[in-house]
Amino acid sequence: MSTDPYLSYGYLTAGVDLPIFELAPEFGRVPPYASGLSPADQSRATRLLRDNIVISLHDHPVRFPNDMHQTPEYNRTGRQHTAFAGLKTSGMTVVFDNMMDGTACVTGNAPWRWLDIITDLGMRQADIAHQSDVIVIRTLADIDYAHRTGKVGLVFGLEAATPIENEIDRLDVLYGLGLRQIGIAYSDANSLGSGLNEITDGGLTSFGGRAVARMNQLGLAIDISHSSDQTGVDVCAASEHPVFMTHAGARALWDTPRMKTDRVLRAVAETGGVIGMSAAPHTTLSHAHPRHNILSVMDHFLYCVDLVGIDHVAFGPDTLFGDHVELHNVFGHLLKVGTPGGPPFEKVEYVDGLENPTENFQNICGWLVQHGFSDIEISAVLGGNIIRALEGIWV
Repeated sequence: MSTDPYLSYGYLTAGVDLPIFELAPEFGRVPPYASGLSPADQSRATRLLRDNIVISLHDHPVRFPNDMHQTPEYNRTGRQHTAFAGLKTSGMTVVFDNMMDGTACVTGNAPWRWLDIITDLGMRQADIAHQSDVIVIRTLADIDYAHRTGKVGLVFGLEAATPIENEIDRLDVLYGLGLRQIGIAYSDANSLGSGLNEITDGGLTSFGGRAVARMNQLGLAIDISHSSDQTGVDVCAASEHPVFMTHAGARALWDTPRMKTDRVLRAVAETGGVIGMSAAPHTTLSHAHPRHNILSVMDHFLYCVDLVGIDHVAFGPDTLFGDHVELHNVFGHLLKVGTPGGPPFEKVEYVDGLENPTENFQNICGWLVQHGFSDIEISAVLGGNIIRALEGIWV
């Protein structure tokens, strides 16, 4: 058996069993963030990352093609390549991994097809089964195991329940195949409720209410990040378990539909849920820092801490390995992540300080140390708050 580090789908013969793409690197694609941490602060941040369970509530820890325009062809293979080396050095214990999601166009030109989602879920787990550094998380005990053994765990999720169509039992199928987190709607409405892109906010549908009940019964964590405001509030009212907003920010700081109103943010917290701060390019900007970087994101973090309390805030950076800005350009018609009608801003090539899953939490933890947060507070937002919520969700 080879002692070389395992590369994604290394059990196959490249060029024979699957096509070859030049993929984005896991390290050094952009210059490192200049945090200005003192040696003492760096030592403390390193200790906190080592000693605590660190959870990203939302990321895509996979490598995309260097030429992002090749992504549709790449995704048609059904195989996105997990960034095993990048994950190993990230300091994270667990990543809520939302797979191809709105780019899952394996068999056609539109996302959210049932067969595409199943293909994606199966392919990723087939790959992970051939190495030992990364494991699939299905229970709280799995998270504890990952932390004790120094492994990285992936919680598989979907940003929308659109693939279930009107078949509620498909939620059971997804759960049985390893899914542990699911959104209600993406930008467009579906049979469960309205997405954030809809002109008319119809809220949660009757079917959506039944779906929320089934998610509770199964122990599926519910995400409302891409749902409309009323749908999000309705979900929080309908759910008997804590609700997640895995990757978003505060509309009070940046007035676009992708950000959430205080009403929605409070509704999540009132369920015992957690709000993850997003860092997808050109989303969580702020008037104080309109050039999107880690400081913009931390403005949203501080706002949410003040609004709902530190026990209900965490981080879901929504990053990947590759040119995320160009991904939005390539899939803009499907992802609808732009800011039409929002405040003017300067576009960036990448979000400095929160550009990929390898660097995110090292810089987040450093910022928290620099800004006077206690060890207990840092432990909570790095992962403790999410664990507490999961104790009320997962079976």
